[in-house]
Amino acid sequence: MNGDWLICGREGGLRAYAHAPDGDAIVCRTERTPDGPWTPPRTVGGDQRVYPATAALARSTLAYTHLSAWRPTVSGESGLVHSTHFQAHLAALDWSSIGHPNKKGDRTGPPAVAVDAQGRAHVFVRNNGGGMSVRVQAEKGGWGPWRDLKGSGVRGRPAAVTGESGLITLYAETADGILRWRQPEPGAASVLDDKPQPAAVRPDTLCALGTSAEHTTLFYVTEDGGLYAWRGDADPVRLLDAAGDGAPVAVRCRLDDVDCTLLAQRSRGGRVAFAAYPTEVESAGAWWTESGEALPPDARLALTEDAAGRVVAAAYVPGAPPRLLLTRRKDEPGLALEAWRRAF
Repeated sequence: MNGDWLICGREGGLRAYAHAPDGDAIVCRTERTPDGPWTPPRTVGGDQRVYPATAALARSTLAYTHLSAWRPTVSGESGLVHSTHFQAHLAALDWSSIGHPNKKGDRTGPPAVAVDAQGRAHVFVRNNGGGMSVRVQAEKGGWGPWRDLKGSGVRGRPAAVTGESGLITLYAETADGILRWRQPEPGAASVLDDKPQPAAVRPDTLCALGTSAEHTTLFYVTEDGGLYAWRGDADPVRLLDAAGDGAPVAVRCRLDDVDCTLLAQRSRGGRVAFAAYPTEVESAGAWWTESGEALPPDARLALTEDAAGRVVAAAYVPGAPPRLLLTRRKDEPGLALEAWRRAF
């Protein structure tokens, strides 16, 4: 799924969202109590069928989860749907249709979701022209119209992030580089930068994180194996060599009372590799430390903080049954982690 599929809910427990292994649905499991046992899977959005690998989600400032996915409509055509999951003990809202960026047609690409400071979901998706379109929730219910955000040549999974300012930044890759759209003010349409950032991006490796009141940072892997950080006000910085070929995940946290950015990536050997550095200070350097067992290539990683403010790392391994492996930071200096354990 595109986005942070592991979140800390409003009630204090973790929630994990994934595609159902035996059907075209999205399911959620939650901790019954913080750091406690997990519930069985519960279907999100009702009985409508949604396509595998076309879902996206984001957490709001109130710890609600907004989800979007493609679903089949008539033969050869599809439409996007949206759901909100407010609290773990309640079912998510049924999927509601938000249409197609070109009014009708088949799937155009994976969506991305971000939630602004006013709690409105923004659903982004590639359109038939190869640029990006967005549909935004209205403040008093319903949705605004689809807006064409322009751009061309977009491929792969876009990355959308809400910064500390509450404004949303959208990133998308092309064969030649990276496109960026920014909101100039709350409620305004996102605006495409005048020029793309040249880069040989490895497909589907974008990861965006809010890193200060002024900036969001985009992390991505290049075809020559570098992991880069880019904030748009300067050239991208090669932070270190990528641990593997897939997308990194990132979270901000405090390590030894320093505001740090923690990255994780599945290494080429299959283990989870971690690297941390002071947020927005790439010149400090970073290096990988591997942890846990070797995971299969289709494992998906996540980083978040729990209700106690502890870093949680997770690995979801699809299958029948699927597995969720977790580790938490110990109450010790540095990035000392507990032993990985199977949550379900």
